[in-house]
Amino acid sequence: MATPASYQTLHVEKRGEVDWLTLNRPDALNAISLQMVGELNDYFGRLYHDGSVRIVVMRGAGRAFCAGIDIKERSGGGDEDVPFGGGFGIQGYLADVYIKMRRCPQPIVSLLHGPACGGGFAFALASDIRIAGESVRMNAAFIRIGLSACDMGVSYFLPRLVGGSVASELMLTGRFIHAQRALATGLVSEVVPDDRLEAAVAPYIEEMLTTSPIGLRLTKEGLAMAVDASSLEAAMAIENRNQILAAQSNDFAEGMRAFLEKRKPVYSNS
Repeated sequence: MATPASYQTLHVEKRGEVDWLTLNRPDALNAISLQMVGELNDYFGRLYHDGSVRIVVMRGAGRAFCAGIDIKERSGGGDEDVPFGGGFGIQGYLADVYIKMRRCPQPIVSLLHGPACGGGFAFALASDIRIAGESVRMNAAFIRIGLSACDMGVSYFLPRLVGGSVASELMLTGRFIHAQRALATGLVSEVVPDDRLEAAVAPYIEEMLTTSPIGLRLTKEGLAMAVDASSLEAAMAIENRNQILAAQSNDFAEGMRAFLEKRKPVYSNS
């Protein structure tokens, strides 16, 4: 597999401790090709072991965030092109990307504009924070091409974000949800003009970078586990475990000193 520097369908720009990940097939509205799936699997797989990256900002080049699977490519591909994907071919190969997005300890902030459909919609849902440009239009497009709308984690993510009723409406019809309704349902954190998306994410990055590295990682992990916790006691068991881990770190001691001394903490990721 290629290294991030040689990806063809993605562009990874490192700005300090933040990776700016751009889906980079603008002529195809960033549709998901087989090569893109391979590169995304590689990128998010690497993140799990990369302590130098604290936040990922995900966006799309050109006029779209991501228009979904590249149907033209898949309709023209032969059997020799299909990956094993855990025995499920391209289905399992792509599904693994979303699992890796949730498994990586870095928060993912998606900047959404234009179409975010099908698998592209799922990229947005698998992120931790979503900021929408005014042009965004999202849908579970799978159901409009003869498939089930329960695909790529959408049936898991969407009801947890907007509730069962709105999720059912969107998934059973395949209808689009636009920026203002996405904001009203809590699907996105804010809506800004498309050309202000990069500026809009800056405060989120700044505030997350003021936290300790271990505190940020354990918060993403704890939230993911609490959503599916079987009881209050189960959720609090994870909270207790994570707080004990964080409290044993040098960064917790530094955070306490900085608070008492009324200064910005200098964390060492230890």
